[in-house]
This record gives sequence, C-alpha cells and structure tokens, in this order.
Amino acid sequence: MGQSLPKPGLRPFLPADVPALVEIYQASVEELTGEDYSENQQEAWAALAEDESFPARLGQALTLVATLEGSPVGFIALKDNELIDFFYVHPAAAGQGVGAMLYGAVEKLAKARGASRLVADVSDTARLFFEQRGFQPQRRNTVSLGDEWLGNTTMEKRLSAPEEGRLPS
Repeated sequence: MGQSLPKPGLRPFLPADVPALVEIYQASVEELTGEDYSENQQEAWAALAEDESFPARLGQALTLVATLEGSPVGFIALKDNELIDFFYVHPAAAGQGVGAMLYGAVEKLAKARGASRLVADVSDTARLFFEQRGFQPQRRNTVSLGDEWLGNTTMEKRLSAPEEGRLPS
C-alpha cells in the first residue's frame, strides 16, 4: 500500500513568514517556469521577491499561507477582494493539491466579501491552471523587468452569487 501524503493546512500570513515566502516565490519561478521563460527572464522575475515592497504587499493583501507538516509551502494574496496579486507553490509541493486548496479558499473569501469577479495577471506556466478553474483570457501583457521582458495574460473569472433564499449546493 502506498503512503498517503500529508494533508496541507491553511492559515493567515504572518510577518515572520516573509523569508519562507521569498524562498517559495524564488524556487517556484526558478524551477517551474523554465519551459515558458528564459533563464534571464526567470532571474529578473525571481529578483522581485527581494524588493523592499514585497513584505508590504503581502501584508496589505488578504494573504493565505499553505503549510505541510507546519512548514509554509505556498501562498496566495488577494488584493482589493478581486485581484490575485501573488500565487506561488514550492516545487517540492507542486502537484499535491496545495494550489487548488489556496485558490479555492480565496474564491470562497472573495465571494463572501461580495466580489463579482476575480482577476489575475497569469504567467504562461500557470495559464492552464486558471483556465481549468473557469478563467477567461482578457488581454496579453508584456512586463519590463530590468533588461528583460516577460509575457503574461490578464485573466478574469466571473463569480456568481448564490440565489436569494437558496443555499448553495
């Protein structure tokens, strides 16, 4: 019999999480995006986590941290109830349901807060994940990072509110 994988946990972001989230961000970019972005693009992208505004952006958003056996393995940040500002899973935890759990929690919270949509600027690597959850491409973007240019796609998902007097099924 196969051994079952530990179940991921979910908790709010704490300021003490910043070093672990920087590591998750950088490892995710460096190890998971190689088929879609060059090494130079990956380096420029990963360096964003070292910007002094990174901790503030996490703190100003509704940021959730996924854990496995108590250690952070992924995070998602919802800004202004509808913008997914950050969404990264450590490569060692990829494919274990961590991203699906993080996304599911944010969608529920956005709906509970009255959001009518979710929007994200999605890397080419993450596009299929978002499409599988009902997001539609809106426009293609080119982002300048130092001497590098990266492509991504703004995607949107319309959220349906539960009908009055009817419990969601």
